[in-house]
Amino acid sequence: MNSSEHSQSSTSTSQDKNVTLFDHLLELRTRLLRAVLGVLLIFCSLVYFAQDIYQYLAQPLLATMPVGSQMIATDVASPFFAPFKLTMVLSIFLAMPFILYQMWSFIAPGLYRNEKRLIAPLMLGSTLLFYSGIAFAYFIVFPVVFAFFTSVAPEGVVIATDISSYLDFVLKLFFAFGAAFEIPIAIILMCWTGITTPNSLREKRPYVVVGAFVIGMLLTPPDIISQSMLAIPMLLLFEVGIIIASIYSKDDDNVEEKTNEN
Repeated sequence: MNSSEHSQSSTSTSQDKNVTLFDHLLELRTRLLRAVLGVLLIFCSLVYFAQDIYQYLAQPLLATMPVGSQMIATDVASPFFAPFKLTMVLSIFLAMPFILYQMWSFIAPGLYRNEKRLIAPLMLGSTLLFYSGIAFAYFIVFPVVFAFFTSVAPEGVVIATDISSYLDFVLKLFFAFGAAFEIPIAIILMCWTGITTPNSLREKRPYVVVGAFVIGMLLTPPDIISQSMLAIPMLLLFEVGIIIASIYSKDDDNVEEKTNEN
């Protein structure tokens, strides 16, 4: 390469560096707008069915309530805002794959090939695990917890749950179980970044058992049933995360050995 070509290359490189930050900001804005539009599109499609969606969400509680009892609205605007809020949260949940795709499209150009090989499956896996946590809470935890709550109500107490309070309660549990089901992803990332190793996590297993029940106590209602139903899946997912992280570590070791041999 002669001096003129070298100077042109240096000039184009410096120009690229000058516009890199601006281009990234434009790209970030575009991705954020697309994510928001995706949520709004789903919300507009579901808002007509907001009342039906709330009715479906309330089924686990209604099925365990005594005959003749019903839910109530203690605030004037609750019959409108509670289904509206639920529909918005549901829109964000349903749009999560699209939101993660926008995140992936933004960060992918700056990743190495081995990083892309790991991050893409992790994004898909984290979405599926989050949905699995919500489904586990709705179909397994809610019927047990609500049946327990209604069975221990003092005699003479009429069970009439406020719709806004119920929504806040179930959303809290949804987030708790959805986040708890992300444990394998967190373990894989920690091992991949070198923060810890699978063997080190195995040695800390007794502390993890205690921590799982403490987290279950903090994130769930104050009853041993819901605490255990969160802590036990967390422990199982912890073991799954260690197994996957161990397999990935072995794959990386094999790749490094082949590279060194070559």
